[in-house]
Amino acid sequence: VQLQASGGGLVQAGGSLRLSCAASGRGFSNYVMGWFRQAPGKEREFVAATSVRGVSTSYSDSVKGRFSISRDNALNTVSLQMNSLKLEDTAVYYCAARDSRYSSTSSSLTAYAYWGQGTLVTVSS
Repeated sequence: VQLQASGGGLVQAGGSLRLSCAASGRGFSNYVMGWFRQAPGKEREFVAATSVRGVSTSYSDSVKGRFSISRDNALNTVSLQMNSLKLEDTAVYYCAARDSRYSSTSSSLTAYAYWGQGTLVTVSS
């Protein structure tokens, strides 16, 4: 599966932004999907994940209550709605897909086999 993230940009603190990830290839509905981010000088970290049907979701503590992950299996997309953005949310955001053998969400980078190219989100004061 090939992944293409989009929707990043510059936003003021307290604002909102919606990221999208389009998947090409077969079997999108079989993949657990996740969002990760990497801030300058920091390691890539987990943000959110959704199960294959979108019924189960998980979030990092730092974004819980502010971000929402969703997917549309008919359109082969997964989205990340980001509200109440903070300066510390500034990062390159990546979408990722788990190997289709696994059906559970995971916060581990190594659990995801496929990665998009990333989209930059900059939150300004």
